[in-house]
Parts: sequence; structure tokens; C-alpha cells
Amino acid sequence: MRTAGTTAEPETPAQSGLTTLGELACRYQAGEIRPEDLPMIAAEALAAGLDTPTLCELAGWPRNADAHDIRNAFEQALSESGIGLPDPDLARRHGLRRLAARLVDGEVAPADLATDDWWDVEVETAEERSFVLLIPQCGCCIEYTLGLDQRTWAAELRIAALALTSSASIGPGC
Repeated sequence: MRTAGTTAEPETPAQSGLTTLGELACRYQAGEIRPEDLPMIAAEALAAGLDTPTLCELAGWPRNADAHDIRNAFEQALSESGIGLPDPDLARRHGLRRLAARLVDGEVAPADLATDDWWDVEVETAEERSFVLLIPQCGCCIEYTLGLDQRTWAAELRIAALALTSSASIGPGC
């Protein structure tokens, strides 16, 4: 016998698609998704059960369509789905957390972190600050800018990434 309220209803494909599209909106706002990838993302959202007029239209566009038009269509599709774009600074902070998780999981090497402008993210927590302070602006200057040898830097960066990924989440989830 089931007790009322103890079993969650299974998530429908459309609900799952909305969650995924919401995360993609965050990644898009953080600059992690290229415009030419958005038509395929729209097609995948349709396959997940979402269905809006602009999503259907965007899913049929070629990758080489005008980037401005693709962005506008994607943002319209998000609006039609009831998904707003997150604040750019919040989206970047979520991106920083995803980067830290990828480092912890071994999906990205420490030296690869210096290839983007993560050091320029507006941080608000001590964990974010500790992680960002270890990201050099240039991969060739780790010892010079941070005063650390490569091995020490990589170890400290991993510790900071672990602290960031295990800290309390921030703002609306992306």
C-alpha cells in the first residue's frame, strides 16, 4: 500500500526537455554554446517532447544560417517555452561551477583553464574566489603569475575545484 505523497510522479519527456532547455539557456547566456549549434539543440528539444512554433522552425535551419537570426529564434523559442534567460553574471558563475566539476571529473586538464577568460568572472563566494584566483590569464605564466610550480598549482586548483563543487548552490539552477 502506497502512502499519499511518498512517491513522486515520473517526469514527462516535456518536463525533462524543459529542464534541459533551461540548463542550455544558462550555458547559452554564459557563452558556452555557439550559435551554429542551436538548430540541433532545437531539434533535440523537439525530440524530448517540447513543441513550440519557433522551436520547430529553428530545428529546420542549417548550421550556417545567420548567427543573429539563430540567436533571435532561440531566444524566442525559450520565451515560448516559458524559459527566461538568466542574468549573464549568474550564468557565468554556474559555468564556473560546471568547469570546476569537469576538472574534478578529469574531463578537462588544469592547463586548459587558462584558455578562457574565467579569471574575469564576477565571483560572490569564497569558494568561487579561491578557484578563480588560481586560474591564470595565460597558460605559459603559471609560475610567474601565481608563484607556483605546475604540480603545486594543479593540486591547489583541484582542491579549490572540489571545494567549489561541494559548496552550496547559487541562484536559480542552471
